[in-house]
Amino acid sequence: MKRKRVVITGMGLVSCFGMDVEEFYNQLLAGRSGIRPIDAFPCQDYPTRFAGSVQGFDVGDYLDKKQARRVDPFIRYTVVSGKKALEHAGLKGEAFDKLDKNRSGILIGSGMGGMSVFEEGVETLVTKGFKRITPFFVPYIITNMGGALLGIELGFMGPNYSISTACATSNYCIHAAAQHIRRGDADLMLCGGAEAPLTPIGLAGFVACKALSERNEDPQKASRPWDVDRDGFVMGEGAGVLVLESLEHALARGATILAELVGSSVNCDAYHMTDPRPDGLGVATCIELALQDAQIPKEQINYINAHATSTLAGDLCEVRAVKQVFGSHSAKIKINSTKSLTGHCLGAAGAIEAIATIGAIKTGKVHPTINLDKPEKELEPLDPVAHVAQSHQITGALSNSFGFGGHNSTLIFAPYIP
Repeated sequence: MKRKRVVITGMGLVSCFGMDVEEFYNQLLAGRSGIRPIDAFPCQDYPTRFAGSVQGFDVGDYLDKKQARRVDPFIRYTVVSGKKALEHAGLKGEAFDKLDKNRSGILIGSGMGGMSVFEEGVETLVTKGFKRITPFFVPYIITNMGGALLGIELGFMGPNYSISTACATSNYCIHAAAQHIRRGDADLMLCGGAEAPLTPIGLAGFVACKALSERNEDPQKASRPWDVDRDGFVMGEGAGVLVLESLEHALARGATILAELVGSSVNCDAYHMTDPRPDGLGVATCIELALQDAQIPKEQINYINAHATSTLAGDLCEVRAVKQVFGSHSAKIKINSTKSLTGHCLGAAGAIEAIATIGAIKTGKVHPTINLDKPEKELEPLDPVAHVAQSHQITGALSNSFGFGGHNSTLIFAPYIP
């Protein structure tokens, strides 16, 4: 039986550049950094004091104000980005009412869940005792609750759960959502990831890992993937959600198709708790699996939105994997890092970067990798789109995400061709 085609018809996000998808991509194309000093809590004694923070966020009419005050920020980000994705897909009013809610699902994950609610609960326990813990404590820290509450609000009764694979979370969710559509479990899936880790304990935890840049004197220069002088990644936050539909469903309702998800894969390095395999074997295998799933020649790939976090250990492992897979064709591939502009949004990174990848397909322009002043020699012959955006007609695009524990994931997008 012919495999169902899966297309993207809507996108929604919460980011350091706001909540408008087009404006978000325009900021990326302009090479503007979203990194700034942290002002949400005192951190003057921390060795890292900056991040890609969400600024001026307001739930607007997307969430009841009382509910919004109670829930963790990652839940707020989930609900708002999910509803905005539906609006972007033209699914509001009568069009939304016509949706078969039994065949509409949600698969939005989080790597860390309700960090603010957890932190506040622990403080309450220590200072006021267990009787003062809110009954909402458990529901608002668990990683499935963003998608669950969104499902309740929308009345979606199809598949609804979360996957948590650290910084690969979003891609795992998108991959699984596509499988539900291909198997016939659903006609439409909201999928992606959300993360709100910028709390005192969240920042302190990554400081303890010695994973973060300490370039406090110039935060906007701190995220520098593939640069010889990189000194760690920069934390980010936010959410990204895609509307996936079967091609038949999208065409039947006259949807605007933004791109096609032609293939995807997940696997595991089975190597180390935090470090990737130095030779890139696990990542190379993951890319090969995605190409097999897409059933396209590797030469069709001419753009890669890389995981590229700006860490000493991780950046070149991905480059080695790409060169293993693509060989001499690597010279024809443009590769960039969205994290150079937004920081690393952890469980939300893959979905936010999928939106950037689709933005490149739609506009024919690839955003720059900023702060790449002294590129690692090993990056050659790949073109990292240093400093300035480039025009580039994309025939096939990879978006990679990798997470602690060795979790690898690759998505392959392409322009929609009827």
